[in-house]
Amino acid sequence: MAFNTNDTVVTEFILLGFGRGQEIQLVLFVMFLMIYTITVLGNITLVFTIRADSRLQTPMYFFLMNLSLLDFCYSSTIAPKAMMSFLAGSKTISFRGCATQFFFFALFVSTEAFILAAMAYDRYSAICNPLLYSVAISKPICIQLVMGAYICGSVNSIVQTGFTFTLSFCGSNKIDHFFCDVPPLLKLACNDTHINEMVLFALSSLIIVTTALIILISYTYIISAVLQIRSAVGRHKTFSTCTSHIMVVSIFYGTVSFMYVQPSWLTSPDLILYTVFTPLINPLIYSLRNKEVKEALGRALNKCMVFPQIRINSL
Repeated sequence: MAFNTNDTVVTEFILLGFGRGQEIQLVLFVMFLMIYTITVLGNITLVFTIRADSRLQTPMYFFLMNLSLLDFCYSSTIAPKAMMSFLAGSKTISFRGCATQFFFFALFVSTEAFILAAMAYDRYSAICNPLLYSVAISKPICIQLVMGAYICGSVNSIVQTGFTFTLSFCGSNKIDHFFCDVPPLLKLACNDTHINEMVLFALSSLIIVTTALIILISYTYIISAVLQIRSAVGRHKTFSTCTSHIMVVSIFYGTVSFMYVQPSWLTSPDLILYTVFTPLINPLIYSLRNKEVKEALGRALNKCMVFPQIRINSL
């Protein structure tokens, strides 16, 4: 990176977060700890349940397992550092640490958008082309879709990280946020950030619009197919397989669109709590609204209760 000779090179940033009072910091630590613990338990439980239950070895649950892994990963990218700053009072993060945090955050969030689009395509194939479902969504195709999602997410993350962290940062190093994100970082740059803002807007819009269009087109065909079912029970049963996905999509795209496809002056740390709450909500939605997942969790719990009894009886 090139800096002007009169500029002070920024080697670390200070995450201002939500305030400086000791009481509020303790409250935030407890809140983040509870949310993060539930998030980790929920997503990891969902991953192991899908992996362990033979009845859930289908494309839909393969994508759901990857969605849970992404939720766990990008929550872990943000929450631990935030909790450390709340508890220890040290709000500094190194320049490289900031770049690394943003890289993985951008990677996991953008990859999740493509996974949600793949899940919509899976539902479209299952409902609109059931006879060709095993061909359209075969195991190799599922793996290719997931790999493609990670590749697209990596490209987006590399470009955004490269454009952001090759800027010259001088003067203030205080980030008005609780983690490293592009909008508050651009406010600290010495350079003209017009190109960076355009790149951020273009990439975010491209990912959101492209994946949202895939989801919208898929559900247009799904709704058309469901309406052709004569039985009301049949229509409800068929469409119920999509309700959890629709809820997750609505929450994800609503929050991400509001944060990144908007003027930068509207950005506020209080509005970016989706980084904490979205990974928490997703496993709850799929666990509480999905009959097969609830049954699989029940079977897993029964095994956990039976095995200790067997060990005790053997003694």
